[in-house]
Amino acid sequence: MPTPVCRLYGQNDIRIETHDVGEPGFGEVRVAMAAGGICGSDLHYFQDGGFGPIRVREPIILGHEASGTVKALGEGVNELSVGDRVAINPSRPCGSCRYCREELTTHCLKMRFNGSALRFPHEQGLFRGEMVVDAGQCIPFGPKTSFSEAACAEPLAVCLHARNMAGPLAGKRVMVTGAGPIGALCTALAAEDGADEIVVTDLQDLPLEVARKMGATQTINVSDEPATLDQYAADKGHFDIVFECSAAAPAIRGAIAAIRPQGRMVQVGVAGETPLPLNALVGKELNLQGTQRFLAADFTEAVQLISDLRIDVRPIITGRYPLGQAEKAFRVAGDRSAAVKVQILFDEAENFASVT
Repeated sequence: MPTPVCRLYGQNDIRIETHDVGEPGFGEVRVAMAAGGICGSDLHYFQDGGFGPIRVREPIILGHEASGTVKALGEGVNELSVGDRVAINPSRPCGSCRYCREELTTHCLKMRFNGSALRFPHEQGLFRGEMVVDAGQCIPFGPKTSFSEAACAEPLAVCLHARNMAGPLAGKRVMVTGAGPIGALCTALAAEDGADEIVVTDLQDLPLEVARKMGATQTINVSDEPATLDQYAADKGHFDIVFECSAAAPAIRGAIAAIRPQGRMVQVGVAGETPLPLNALVGKELNLQGTQRFLAADFTEAVQLISDLRIDVRPIITGRYPLGQAEKAFRVAGDRSAAVKVQILFDEAENFASVT
């Protein structure tokens, strides 16, 4: 059965084509996709043909943030029903390597992740009309949650994993550098966990406006008012926790200056070789914590947080386009002054009315 797909052939070369989808096998389901979010990695593939050493070496179907409806069940699937509305977990660890056995599945040596060009052949993604996936990838969500909201479960899971790396935030002073989708969701999770103060920085006004809706107590446009950060560097720093979501050297330097002694910086943003002020890191006895992707339990919890409206993801969704306008959607998503999270809609007949 043919289904439309969003396939990238190379830098700035995205095409809508058709692809045959089969029937689900043992332990699998066929899902009709409804909404999918464009991630920063998707943008790097589209704009630059990859990022760092990861390059697009063959046509790849993009996308790893998606939700849809179960249309058919394979043999042995008992935990799902036809008609279930589900968020798709794109992460598929092998379950048998040394890190999987240690329950460090984010470090699986044979990880398969939808829409990733890390391995060759590439792992094909979720931006398609219908797709067969493992039943275990499908997490049902509540009837009051829109497909657009549920498609935000993957980036929320990334931020939830980062929050778990940071430790309890109740009563803490928190800084978030970079107010893109990840920064905005880290802000929401800090607020949900009871942080006493949440200061968010960025270079653009639109993402900072979204951050305020997500729970920021103060926002700073460091392009317009860089001196505002100076107050937080006084007396060896102010913040207990920093979520560094920009991976920009000036933001990292400013964050380290603003953390109090023995505070913790959770590095969420990713870049290539980046300068690090080691003297300040050592002198203030800071904890530098990396964080990567998420565990299966993080993804399930993220879906539940969205379903329960404990985290309202609607403010980050700033644009939605039908599949036929995928190239336009990618170009809009690449303009940080005009967009935070842009989504592609695969079934325009679905009701997305709850998304503002």
